[in-house]
Amino acid sequence: MNHSHQTSGAVNHLPRLRIAQIAPLYEPTPPKLYGGTERVVSHITEELVRRGHEVTLFASGDSVTRANLEPGCPRALRLAGISEAGLPLHLSMLSDAYTHAAQRFDIIHSHLDYWSFPLAEMSEIPSVATLHCCLDAEELRPVYARYRNHPVVSISDSQRRPLPFMNWVATVHHGLPRDLLKFNATPRGYLAFLGRMSREKRPDLAIAIALRAGIPLMIAAKIDLTEQGYFDHEIKPLMNSDLIEYVGEINDSQKADFLGNAIALLFPIDWPEPFGLTMIEALACGTPVIARPCGSVPEVIEHGLTGFVAESVDELAAAVTRVDELSRENCRAEFERRFTVETMVDRYEHVYRELISRRDLKASRVQ
Repeated sequence: MNHSHQTSGAVNHLPRLRIAQIAPLYEPTPPKLYGGTERVVSHITEELVRRGHEVTLFASGDSVTRANLEPGCPRALRLAGISEAGLPLHLSMLSDAYTHAAQRFDIIHSHLDYWSFPLAEMSEIPSVATLHCCLDAEELRPVYARYRNHPVVSISDSQRRPLPFMNWVATVHHGLPRDLLKFNATPRGYLAFLGRMSREKRPDLAIAIALRAGIPLMIAAKIDLTEQGYFDHEIKPLMNSDLIEYVGEINDSQKADFLGNAIALLFPIDWPEPFGLTMIEALACGTPVIARPCGSVPEVIEHGLTGFVAESVDELAAAVTRVDELSRENCRAEFERRFTVETMVDRYEHVYRELISRRDLKASRVQ
């Protein structure tokens, strides 16, 4: 292990680590538009670099980072129109990361769900995988069971429920840089929906809530080719009101205005959301969240403080009319207390050091 000390931004003077971060290739790291996992990987990577660690980022070649970038492909797959090449390109990148890993890294942190497990099992150095997706697909259960001893991190406690037998070493909620999204105390009087245009995100319920409450709704959503039919046939016909406006997919620079000027974010999901980055983006702007109690929502949103959590359209529409009871200052304060990049990376650093210590202890016992 490299025992030189951290040189920037750190307060604990613990040894500097050599860390590999492995990101998905579908979007750049950070994404130019939509892309939750790649955005989180970017925040982790840049904060680790700021703290003085030696970080190598395995990501698409159009990624932007202060770490050492090792591209798995020249351009992010979705933007290049070759998403179908994901499996072979990711496997090739994983091979690059694990080849001679013991000479290069102290730990490897993968964000590719189970794809890293076989190589990690054969590696001499510790590996950990953050699981970013929903884990209730029954056909994948045997894969996770096969690698049940591999250290994994959940992004919410609720995400763990389908796979309680995994080697969960921590839950680490996502975090954002404090200055990424500015607090806005004076919103403009509309509701916001931000995310993917997909059935599980329930844009149809967001529209129904806004119409029931009689308050304008602005929808900023990514539409994948696989979801175009859903949008055209099921959502577009619901937008025949002056209250509903679709603004397309937005980037980070547009997000602060979009979320900050909303009186509330509607998050009426209908699936076990692993985390929901949009919720803490809203809180960073001081914007409360009105959501259904699915997945991570009760962990992230405190009912009556940072938003309202309710089940039905009627209850959610009623919550919209009470949103002025919530303090936007409290929403921002809760973001700063729980969901900053510093808090997130503190926890990941603890995971890294714990796994490295376990490996060192095991090696000393063998000797």
